[in-house]
Amino acid sequence: MATTLVKTTQDGRKLEVIGLAICLDGQLEAFELVEVKMHPNKRAIWTVMPEATHMAGRVALTREQAEIVTAAFREAEAEILASPVAINERFRIAAMWKAREQGIE
Repeated sequence: MATTLVKTTQDGRKLEVIGLAICLDGQLEAFELVEVKMHPNKRAIWTVMPEATHMAGRVALTREQAEIVTAAFREAEAEILASPVAINERFRIAAMWKAREQGIE
């Protein structure tokens, strides 16, 4: 899996996208981005970082940084979906759903 640097925090830790995970200093931080406007602590976030548009776990991101994360996710997803193992898994899941629709479990 490719590693994409998103930003370095004020205390020197690296926020990176590794595969489909967002990691802070090598430790899992989040699997998705949350828009600040949808976050329960949006006022506090905007007080500390007015230019924040998204949150990756506990880390606030600007629009440009969020776009880096989104692009890295797309790239990782394309790499995973091109894998023969992933293709077989998708077929297995589709067959399982078809069997459920027909009442076979």
